[in-house]
Amino acid sequence: MKVGGVAMRSIWLEPDGWSVGIIDQRHLPHRLVTDRLTTLAEAAEAIRAMRVRGAPLIGAAAAYGLCLALRTDPSNAALDAACRMLAATRPTAVNLAWALEDMRRRLRSLPPARRSEAAYARAAAICDEDIATNRALGAHGAALIRERWEKKRRQGVVEVLTHCNAGWLATVDWGTALAPVFRAHDEGIPVHVWVDETRPRNQGASLTAWELQQHGVPHTVIVDNAGGHLMQHGRVDLCIVGTDRTTARGDVANKIGTYLKALAAADNGVPFYVALPSSTIDWSIADGLRHIPIEERAGSEVSDIAGRLPDGTVATVRLIPEGSPVANYAFDVTPARLVTALITERGVCEASAAGLLRLFPERRAGRTGT
Repeated sequence: MKVGGVAMRSIWLEPDGWSVGIIDQRHLPHRLVTDRLTTLAEAAEAIRAMRVRGAPLIGAAAAYGLCLALRTDPSNAALDAACRMLAATRPTAVNLAWALEDMRRRLRSLPPARRSEAAYARAAAICDEDIATNRALGAHGAALIRERWEKKRRQGVVEVLTHCNAGWLATVDWGTALAPVFRAHDEGIPVHVWVDETRPRNQGASLTAWELQQHGVPHTVIVDNAGGHLMQHGRVDLCIVGTDRTTARGDVANKIGTYLKALAAADNGVPFYVALPSSTIDWSIADGLRHIPIEERAGSEVSDIAGRLPDGTVATVRLIPEGSPVANYAFDVTPARLVTALITERGVCEASAAGLLRLFPERRAGRTGT
């Protein structure tokens, strides 16, 4: 993707060959701020504080966090301690655990003297694989948008509703839910995106809208509760959202409020698609409601909000009465029965155990699905 016409990733290796560059997403859309990570602690803080966020990007950042740790101490003890520290930063997104286990398994088999170089090579490969995966996912999803356009006899535009941010800022590049939109737009299909503001952190209003604007995709920001109204009046052709964890039977955990969008879509006959790289599938569990841990974040994300003042400065203000308690559940689980289909790098499938195994038959032997 491009920013101001210049190609950019969400994470990269700096010219020094060892430190890691990131976009500090907390400052968007008002300022594009980049930063340099030099230690394991800095990488862990960047994930925990949501300077980097989005399931695939969290995995990539964790992989580079291990690289930074092993530069100074490549021992088994240091590797295991770094994995524990990074794994504790965000509990819901499965890519974090996937990337750490992938790195740990490969590095444990090597002598300590070779681990740092091998870690950097594998972290770079994880980033490249994420880009290739999302590019393929985008092509499969764009076909669904094109199919809808054909059903409209190529009249007007295809109206897509999305929730939270699942564009390139949530991955290394391309994105998940937005990859089909970017691809369809680039192919000349007229598409318009309804962007949920996505309280409490406003990832839709601040990040998704910024990405779409940079890429020239027509869009409109709406309050979270407007989606049902738009669907009732036939102004949404399809919904596409991302996911932080998908179970072996197709339940999906995504930003809080996704479940309500799925209910509205089901009530109004609007297709509800979930776009995901296969690294987001947790093959060890089947029942998302019972087994996916739901992260609870600081109440200040709900009680306070940041915005730009008329003079250009950015300030944080309080929204609720002093002393009012706050509950801040970061995710909810949408049951597979409400998901029209899953969009993966291997194609589109039914949100079910059978559907996923059709695309990933190699998982049949090792399936647990508690």
